Amino acid sequence: MLSEKNYNELKDFANKNGMALFGVAKLEGIKNLFHQSIREVANSFNYSISIGYRLSDAVLETIEDEPSLIYKHHYKTVNWILDQTAERISNIIQGKGKRALAIPASQTVDWELQVGHLPHIIVAREAGLGWIGRSGLLVNPIHGARVRYATILTDLPLISDSPVEGNCGECQKCIEVCPAAAITIKSFDKQKCLSKLKQFATKKGIGQYICGVCVKVCKGNISSQVNE
Repeated sequence: MLSEKNYNELKDFANKNGMALFGVAKLEGIKNLFHQSIREVANSFNYSISIGYRLSDAVLETIEDEPSLIYKHHYKTVNWILDQTAERISNIIQGKGKRALAIPASQTVDWELQVGHLPHIIVAREAGLGWIGRSGLLVNPIHGARVRYATILTDLPLISDSPVEGNCGECQKCIEVCPAAAITIKSFDKQKCLSKLKQFATKKGIGQYICGVCVKVCKGNISSQVNE
């Protein structure tokens, strides 16, 4: 079956290039979440490929109640790796005579709303890689929130994955450590989070909207199973 062969080939390439997670979602129902700058071109695509790179445990341990300088560097490096891998996957697809659009892992297109071309975590959720946790981040059963994602849109025939059934259960670790007090049992206050990120960005050497505190404590469960 061609769609399954394509899926396995791209997944194998992603895994060999350091990706911890790979999944595919149909674009039906989520195109309306894309930024207007890509909506027109996105209409010609049928599938979204989600790739995830596992963050370094050792780097995350350097975070206390604010981002560390080494985390800032790691964050940028991981985004670069994701972007490079997404572009290479797009090139493989193009070589098959199909079209693909790699969406950057971290590029802001609306500074007021602080959004990118599309919500990577929503695509990853639809691709079976986890659920949206209390922190507003994607929680993978194995890796928790310690993953960053990029997306490739394509018209290449692929099999698609199904969303994972899961939730945070009784865990409240992100609530306990959030420096912005933006996370509660029932909701996530994006504005409180953003305000704290702006504050962190003013610290010497940081210069961008990052935190990592809730990412650090969300470790997942190695005994769980998910699309890898």
